[in-house]
Amino acid sequence: MSTRKAMPGGVAASAWQQGDDGAGRGESDARRLAANDVGLLKRAALASFIGNFVEWFDYASYGYLATIIAVMFFPKSDAMTGLLAAYGVFAVSFVVRPLGGVVWGHFGDRHGRRAALSLSILIMSCSTFLIAFLPTYAQVGMIAPVLLLLVRVVQGFSASGEYAGASAFLAEFAPPGKRGVYTSIVPASTAAGLLFGSVFVAVMHAVLTTQQLHDFGWRLPFLLAAPFGLVGRYIRLRLEDTPKFKALEGTHDVAKAPVTELLTRHRGRMLIAFGVTCLNAVAFYLVLSYMPTYLSTEMGMSETASFVAATLSLATYIGLIFLMGALSDRVGRKTMLIGASVLFALLTVPLFKGLAGANFATIVLIQIAFGALLTLNDGTLPCFLSEIFPTRVRYSGFAFCFNAANALFGGTAPLVATWLIAVTGSKLAPAWYLVGAAGVALVAMLASSETSRLPLADD
Repeated sequence: MSTRKAMPGGVAASAWQQGDDGAGRGESDARRLAANDVGLLKRAALASFIGNFVEWFDYASYGYLATIIAVMFFPKSDAMTGLLAAYGVFAVSFVVRPLGGVVWGHFGDRHGRRAALSLSILIMSCSTFLIAFLPTYAQVGMIAPVLLLLVRVVQGFSASGEYAGASAFLAEFAPPGKRGVYTSIVPASTAAGLLFGSVFVAVMHAVLTTQQLHDFGWRLPFLLAAPFGLVGRYIRLRLEDTPKFKALEGTHDVAKAPVTELLTRHRGRMLIAFGVTCLNAVAFYLVLSYMPTYLSTEMGMSETASFVAATLSLATYIGLIFLMGALSDRVGRKTMLIGASVLFALLTVPLFKGLAGANFATIVLIQIAFGALLTLNDGTLPCFLSEIFPTRVRYSGFAFCFNAANALFGGTAPLVATWLIAVTGSKLAPAWYLVGAAGVALVAMLASSETSRLPLADD
C-alpha cells in the first residue's frame, strides 16, 4: 500500500507533494541567495577598487609630471625651486587628510558607508578632472598656482575617506573567515593606480615630444579621472549599504558624535591603530614612491632603469597582496603585523646596503624583497583597522588614525629621507628611519589583541 493512499482525503497527499516541492524551492532559493551574495560581493569589491585606483593614479601622474607642472604653474626660477613648489602643493593635500578623515568618518558612521563613498568619489574625481583645465602661470600669473593649490586641497580632502571607507565597506560585506582577502583589494587598488599612472606617463614620454608634453600632454592623465570616477559612483549607487550598518540603523543605535565617542571610549585602540599605521605610511612611500629617486640620485642608476625596477616591484606587490590577505585569515592579523614589523627591523638595513654597487638584476630582487615585506603589513592592515573598531565608530576610527599617520609620516617620508641623508651624510639614513617606524608598529601590535577569529564588534 502506497504512502499516498494511506493519507486521508488527499490532504496529506497534497501536503506531502507541497513539502517535496517546498524543499526544492528552498534549495533553489538558497542557491539564488548565494548567487546574489556573490554578485553583491563582486560589485562591492569593484566599487571599492575604483575609488582608490583613481586616487593613486592621480598621485602617480602628479608625481611623475612634477617637473613639467613646476614649469607650467610657477614663476620661472631654478629647476629645484619650481620642483619644491610643485611638491609643496602636493604635500598640502596630505595636511588636510586628518580633517577629511574626521568629516568622512562622521558622515559614514552617521549616514552609511555607501552614501559616504558615493559622494567622496564624485568630489575626488571631479577635482582631479579639473586639473586638466587649469590655466597656466603664463596665462594668468599667480592665480594659476593658487587654483592648483585649491584643487589639490579639495582632492586630498575627498580622498581621505576612500581607503578607510572602502576597507570598512568590504570588511562588513565579507563572509566570516575571508575578511582579510577581501579587504586586501584596497591596497591592491592603490598599487594598481600607481602602476597604471607610472606606465601611462612613461608611454606619454615615449610618444610625445617635450613641447607636446608641455603644451597639452601633462593634462591627459587628469582627464581620465572623470570616466573612472563616474563608473565608480554608478556602481556604488547601485549597492545596498552593509548588513552591519543596516542592522545598527535598524536598532537606532547609530553614533551621534563618532569622534567624541572615539576620544572618550576608544583612545587605546586609536593609539594602536596610529602606531601600526606608522610602518605602513613610511614603508609605502619609501619603497614604492621614493625608491626610484633614491636609486637614481644616490646609487647612480639611470632613471629608466630605476623606473623599470620600481614597475617590476609594484607588479609583484599587487600579486602578493592577495596572498598576504588570505594568509592573515589563516594565521591571524596580529601574527602577520608583528612579523612585518620584525622583518622590517631586521632586514631593511642589510637590503639597503645590498643596493650599493649592485647590478640591475640584484636591485630588482631587492626591490621585490622590499615589496614582499610591505605586503605583509599592507595585506593585513586594512582588515585589522576595520576589526579593531566597533561598527558605531569603525569608519571614523579607521579614517582618522590612518590619515593622521600618513599625513605625519607618509607624505613627508621622501622629504625626511632626503633631509636625513643631507644631515648625516649616510646613504643608509632612510633605512634607519624605516627601522624606527617598524619599532613603533611592533610596540603597538604587542599591545593589541587578535581580531581575526572574532565577529566584527558592534560596540
